[in-house]
Amino acid sequence: MLKNKAFLKKNRGGRVFKVVREHYLRDDIPCGATFCSSCDTSTANLVAAERLVVVDTNVVLHQMDLLENPAFRNVIILSVVLEEVKNKNLSAYNRLRNICANRSRQFFVFSNEHHRQDINYTYIKAMANESVNDRNDRAIRVATQWFQKHLGDACTVVLLTNDLDNRSKANAEGINVFSVDHFVQSLDKPELLDLVARSESENATPMEIEDSRPSKRKIIYSEHKPMSEITAGIHQGIYHQGKLRVNRYNPFQAYVGSESVGDEILVQGRLNMNRAFDGDVVVVELLPHQSWQGDMTMIAEEEDGDGDERVGLAPDTSDEAAVNKTDEASEKATTSGGSSRPNGRVIGIIKRNWRAYCGSLEPMTTPAGAGSVANALFVSADRRIPKIRIQTRQFGNLVDKRIVVSVDSWDLNSRYPSGHYVKTVGKIGDRDTESEVLLIENDINNRPFSDQVLACLPPLPWSVPAEALHDPHREDLRNLRVFSVDPIGCKDIDDALHCTLLPTGNYQVGVHIADVTSFVHPGTPLDIEAQERGTSVYLVERRIDMLPKPLTEDVCSLRADVERFVFSVIWEMSSEADIISVRFTKGVIKSSAALSYVEAQARMDDSRMSDPLTTDLRNMNRLAKVLRQRRIERGALTLASPEVKFEIDTETHNPLDVGMYQVRESNHMVEEFMLLANISVAKKILSSFPVFSLLRRHPTPTSKMFEPLLKIASAVGIKLDITSSMTLANTLDLAVGDDPYFNKLIRILATRCMTQAVYFCSGELSPPEFQHYGLASAIYTHFTSPIRRYADVIVHRLLAAALDLEKLSPSLRDKSEVTKIADNLNYRHRNAQMAGRASVELHTLMFFRNSRPTDADARIVQIRSNGLIVFVPKYGIEGPVFLVDKASKSSTNWIMDEEQQCANARDGSSKYKVLDSVKIRIQVVEPQPNRPKLELTLLA
Repeated sequence: MLKNKAFLKKNRGGRVFKVVREHYLRDDIPCGATFCSSCDTSTANLVAAERLVVVDTNVVLHQMDLLENPAFRNVIILSVVLEEVKNKNLSAYNRLRNICANRSRQFFVFSNEHHRQDINYTYIKAMANESVNDRNDRAIRVATQWFQKHLGDACTVVLLTNDLDNRSKANAEGINVFSVDHFVQSLDKPELLDLVARSESENATPMEIEDSRPSKRKIIYSEHKPMSEITAGIHQGIYHQGKLRVNRYNPFQAYVGSESVGDEILVQGRLNMNRAFDGDVVVVELLPHQSWQGDMTMIAEEEDGDGDERVGLAPDTSDEAAVNKTDEASEKATTSGGSSRPNGRVIGIIKRNWRAYCGSLEPMTTPAGAGSVANALFVSADRRIPKIRIQTRQFGNLVDKRIVVSVDSWDLNSRYPSGHYVKTVGKIGDRDTESEVLLIENDINNRPFSDQVLACLPPLPWSVPAEALHDPHREDLRNLRVFSVDPIGCKDIDDALHCTLLPTGNYQVGVHIADVTSFVHPGTPLDIEAQERGTSVYLVERRIDMLPKPLTEDVCSLRADVERFVFSVIWEMSSEADIISVRFTKGVIKSSAALSYVEAQARMDDSRMSDPLTTDLRNMNRLAKVLRQRRIERGALTLASPEVKFEIDTETHNPLDVGMYQVRESNHMVEEFMLLANISVAKKILSSFPVFSLLRRHPTPTSKMFEPLLKIASAVGIKLDITSSMTLANTLDLAVGDDPYFNKLIRILATRCMTQAVYFCSGELSPPEFQHYGLASAIYTHFTSPIRRYADVIVHRLLAAALDLEKLSPSLRDKSEVTKIADNLNYRHRNAQMAGRASVELHTLMFFRNSRPTDADARIVQIRSNGLIVFVPKYGIEGPVFLVDKASKSSTNWIMDEEQQCANARDGSSKYKVLDSVKIRIQVVEPQPNRPKLELTLLA
């Protein structure tokens, strides 16, 4: 049966036109019950039970943690609900689809919007003056009634909704209807009650530990402004919109980037954050200028005094670096005219960034009686997240565990948000548990690849098919002496090189990259999974792959002595590394050697070796040095980071040793040609696709970002010129001290002034904004690691289309779609970096926990009003050393000069200056059971 649906739609130009769509109704749509005698049961998975459950849209949106629990079965998902969820929350939609795809969970999607059987319809038309929401609620009730009538006495069909109006109408229509809370109570499984989200929007009572009597409940936070007032205020320039970024090292300080203000707005203290979470899109009102606060410079203590500022891996960039800190008490203080940075307060939240958080419960007295409800405080492993109130009937079992909690609401009468327990990860302090925690906290997908994804892989063993050697679009490059240079033990080799001396005296130099897109095709389950993951994640003891191992370690890996598909960039260069020509081609290679950086360096350094491969290495290294020097002369920065390397026990996976990672000439050689390939490919794809190329940019740091570096440099008598990357590079070269490490330390501190490089769509920015500041390059992209990064997969497709080797998919011809891809890649890349850092911190803690207190050399990187911040090069860690008693916050024994960055003992016995070397002791302390942390103390 055919029905027509007509509606009006406005296009981008403002023209209104009528759209007519055909809507088919069918009488062959099954109900999904295996025990139904009148429907086709071939796809049915609702089993005989006392009750079948129909859920409305809000239950799916707010109770997904409950629905994902294996105890929740025999659930009917109506197509009207599925579509509403898809439009409102794509993450919840994907989670729901995953449940429905698992037949063992007994969830069935029923197409109520297309169903008719005899004279009974579950499809309904909207009534006059009926809202879309009311129409959909009515459709859900109609479908529930149909199921009850259709299945008769075989079972009871129950509607689950927390909407009071919907429940009232369902009762009046004779439908068996429950709130989520009452239904879960009827299941006689008390542990499921912990999973129930209690949202105020669903007419639930906010859970509080404080006295809940209205007369006794003090209002702590300000009401958020209504959206109409917010919209008008933004247009008038009174309010400013942006994403809230909470300081990773100080949860009481946050920033909101605002184009309308032209600077980041500082938000000091929880009250001014006004219930906003890190990552929320918020609206900020500027505070009066006279109340703007300067940055506080005391070493911070954590909330409620339950620990000091942590010792952790030294930050790499300004996105990770600790700024000056404050504590809960200091947020009430103001300094008149003490800061030029605008200060503000949150007056509204446009979009919430709530997610599941991993952490543990604060220790407290276990409530009496089995199954007693405990009102507990959850402390997230992410310091930026406030404590979360939860109710649990399992307190005794959870108090020493890492658990996952979701946020439900944050009432203005409550100091903390309210949430609910989701699941247990494992015991606090256990290595596997803590490793899982860092993955959850950084939203890393480490689930096994699905059968649908694995079905996209070519059969193994795989070899280059004979017909590929005759493909006019693929060049036979097996005659070239190709080799790879990678870290020791690397199995996912995605790049190889060659350097051939030509009869003309010039060189043919090639970078050959694994041709991943020959196996990962657009729109396939394999491609969709790779795009969602975005990047491989490298932890200390393991790697979480973007692509399945058969591809990463076999089919695409450029291993020695096997033929493999590649996408190549080949230059002809003069002996002085001048580029004469460049071409791009798909090809087939057979690598002659897979070397480690150590092996390649040993060959180049050994004067007794003169075989062709070693000669190629030396020639390539000589050309790389010329290219590197030219980059530096153009203003490319030679920065540094405190990289550390672990020796891991192969059986226990515990760290046996830790030390600084050594960078060799062979590392620089490979890096130089990878950079050149990325720049060459960027120019090619941009010339062909100026509007939707995927590029990578590194924004120029603002002068404010350089202030910490300039202050330190000035304190030690060094003048740095930050006018451009070239002047900075030149003055960094002149920043030398009494020992070789001094210059590297200055470069490490300079690195912290930089923001992260990001992916972007070329059509969204103007060419001057394409610049990569750190590389001093006008254009850049990522092409050389498609096994590990999805960005490179996109760039391979763009390059293939630019060379007319393949057609470009429609999605890559839409700049809004390319921008969405870039946004996800930036998010995933950032999360992978933070997970990697967290893994290093975890293994550093494990190493010191298993050893006695260790003495080490450290460098002072900042002087605070109550102590020093020191960096330990050997272990790559940084943290506070208190000179002033933590409780007193001040001392008569020391004179702390933050302007000159020095600390002097009043009796003249000791003097410390920024960048000085000091001896410190590293040890693990446990202020609470199973909550170890690193502590640094100064040795006399």
